[in-house]
Amino acid sequence: MTKTIDVVGAVIVDDQKRILCAKRSERMSMPFMWEFPGGKIEQHEEPEAALAREISEELNCQIEVREFITEAVHSVTALNIRLKTYYARIVTGIPQASEHEELRWVLKDELTSLNWAPADIPTVEILQKSH
Repeated sequence: MTKTIDVVGAVIVDDQKRILCAKRSERMSMPFMWEFPGGKIEQHEEPEAALAREISEELNCQIEVREFITEAVHSVTALNIRLKTYYARIVTGIPQASEHEELRWVLKDELTSLNWAPADIPTVEILQKSH
């Protein structure tokens, strides 16, 4: 039987319209691939609350979760990863990589220069088409 893991990702945009991208560390699955920061949704947790909690834990800053962007499912062996992405902005703090190899602010037009984790690619494609 296939198991599904629900995860959330934040498309954090700064005042210069740059997007925060996170490079997975060698200890993570899909090492050195890029993703939008976020993580697993706990049982009985709303996606927006999970995203705020994960960003606080991973990046040591507080965000305001904004509009929903998309939902994408990526299958790996007997596992489905269902990723919901949301626009967000930082309310307090400066993002610091605690779990990731690197954090990088990237302009929308430069997103495709990074090697993205498969579940994040639909969000990258949507961002490329947006104004």
